[in-house]
Amino acid sequence: MNNSIHEYYDHLAETYDENRFENSYGKYIDRQEKTFLNSFFRGKKYQKILDLGCGTGRLLEFATHGTDFSEKMLAIAAQKHPQKITAAGEISNIPFDTEFDCIFCFHVIMHQTKEETIKFLGECSQKLNNQGVLIFDFPTKARRKTISPQEDWHAGNSFTSQEVSILTDSQWNLKSTTGVLLFPVHRLPKGLRKFFLPLDILLCRSFLKKWASYHIVVLEKK
Repeated sequence: MNNSIHEYYDHLAETYDENRFENSYGKYIDRQEKTFLNSFFRGKKYQKILDLGCGTGRLLEFATHGTDFSEKMLAIAAQKHPQKITAAGEISNIPFDTEFDCIFCFHVIMHQTKEETIKFLGECSQKLNNQGVLIFDFPTKARRKTISPQEDWHAGNSFTSQEVSILTDSQWNLKSTTGVLLFPVHRLPKGLRKFFLPLDILLCRSFLKKWASYHIVVLEKK
């Protein structure tokens, strides 16, 4: 992982939750992702689940294990979820000597190059048991925003669904895709955003998901 990204998240760790997910825009995304995970894990009897790139532990409630490359972010996650097993590590070097039933990875692939993404897929395949499931999100090329030169690493990686299919075809079966953030929420008045959320979640499961800002892909190990 790029050192500048590491430094950025170490510096951001103490205020990350407040700045990113306590405002109406962050809550909008948080609710969509948690709705997806609640729906996905309902009725499943997984014993070991890894939150890969868990940050400060926003989604660690859904996992048994968590890892992140930022020790400062991980320390906050461990404080919030002392019952979880956590260790510092990279997404291409998972620091647990165990096989998982499921690995999920949110808001990480956007920082990776294509080559790093391929390494990530290979590492996850090694760490999953037979027919284990990998879930990750990625920014869609159709909705990628123009970014400033100072932040050309942030959300710098985007894919089309076809590109993801090509990358994953050799090791994975594609089970499903779901959209996140269909409406241009940043342009909506803050007080109205929560009213758009249920419709956004519904439409992101329809054919309209191809225009969403992010896609969540569910893969099963071959």
